[in-house]
Amino acid sequence: MSTRVPLAGDFVNGDVSFWYRSLGIPTAGTPLGGDLDADVAIVGAGYTGLWTAYYLKKASPALRVVVLEKEFAGYGASGRNGGWLVGELAGTPERYARTHGADAAKRLQRVMFEAIDEVITIAEDENIDADIVKGGVTTVATNAAQDRRLHQLLAHERHWGWTEDDVRLLDPAEREERLRVAGAVSAIWSPHCARIQPAKLARGLAQTVRDLGVKIFEHTPVTEIAPREARTPHGTVRADYVIRATEGFTAELKQYHRAWLPMNSSMIVTEPLGGLWDEIGWEGHELLGDMAHYYMYAQRTADGRIAFGGRGKPYLYGSRVDERGRTHEWTIEALWELLTGMFPAVRASKVAHAWSGVLGVPRDWCATVHVDHATGIGWAGGYTGHGVTTTNLAGRTLRDLILREDTELASLPWVDRKVRGWEVEPLRWIGVHTMYDLYRRADAREKAGLGRTSVLARVADSITGR
Repeated sequence: MSTRVPLAGDFVNGDVSFWYRSLGIPTAGTPLGGDLDADVAIVGAGYTGLWTAYYLKKASPALRVVVLEKEFAGYGASGRNGGWLVGELAGTPERYARTHGADAAKRLQRVMFEAIDEVITIAEDENIDADIVKGGVTTVATNAAQDRRLHQLLAHERHWGWTEDDVRLLDPAEREERLRVAGAVSAIWSPHCARIQPAKLARGLAQTVRDLGVKIFEHTPVTEIAPREARTPHGTVRADYVIRATEGFTAELKQYHRAWLPMNSSMIVTEPLGGLWDEIGWEGHELLGDMAHYYMYAQRTADGRIAFGGRGKPYLYGSRVDERGRTHEWTIEALWELLTGMFPAVRASKVAHAWSGVLGVPRDWCATVHVDHATGIGWAGGYTGHGVTTTNLAGRTLRDLILREDTELASLPWVDRKVRGWEVEPLRWIGVHTMYDLYRRADAREKAGLGRTSVLARVADSITGR
């Protein structure tokens, strides 16, 4: 590791995530022991699968629900993310409005806001301690180009129904009182976000659904999904419904290889900062993001650290997944430079852990929920990094679709959304790496003084359809 990044004596790279390091990696679970019949088989024990199982069993306790997981419950993005329980849509309201109208897109946004409190309520009701604090989210601009985009974003959200109660511009005094980011030019704050400890939520949900009678078979990879069947090396589960809840690992299923792109995101976490908080602020425990193209995301953890994330090596050729979460040295260095640029006081600390995970990205960057009653095959995902909240909404929506309930959730504009697949290789690899190279260059030009959004960023957007 470069000496530019000070590492704690017990520094860990990979090994799933810091979130699991603080809890302990779960012991080996029980795999499927042969062929099995069920009412609903869920492939993947992340948030989507666990929430779906939870709501199905709550609605219909007699249902035989099983969950099949390649590793252990919460192993993927559910146990590695930045801990943002945020109400932002996966995708743009314009795209949902294109097929269902503006009112439907606005309704989807409102339901997303409500999903934050739904997660908090269920965690309280089920005694899941996930370090949840609803402090909102602050988004900062640190140069003139970012400042222009921030004001454009605020105007865009106003157009789509966000009121002053949903998001507002912070005056300089309140901005500094909340969170002292070096070089901040402007900032907006929204109450629609809460901090969580991701692995605690995943572990708590897994135990809750087990207590409800759901069988979770771990170390059971699903190799093929067929009408009313989930096939594994340990046996076949036959069920009326088979739900794909595999998000960033979807490409490992040959039949869905080009459905969603597995995009890498990386994180570092500091040692506990102790007295350094006096210089930083952050007493409200809000989440923190910025207006860069190569954006960052951060939280103040319950034990007084900064967990700080951003894009590392964004995509591996052939949609491969580096499953253990090991992170490249240059990514750790880049994240450290971003972190200490925003909070110079943190240079007195060290990096305690670095890890990476994958999120699922559809070709149009919009999430989907679908159930085909003819084949029994369904899915939810493509959250593009907004999955902590969206998975909860997905679980409730899948419940209504599977039970054939005519509800508001079942008619939301992301239900049955049709999305074309990603291009074949090497076009996928070239497109993604070109996009992020252009974003990095655009950020550098704007940081150097360009007063407007770099044309390079607009080219990058056009390449991948963001």
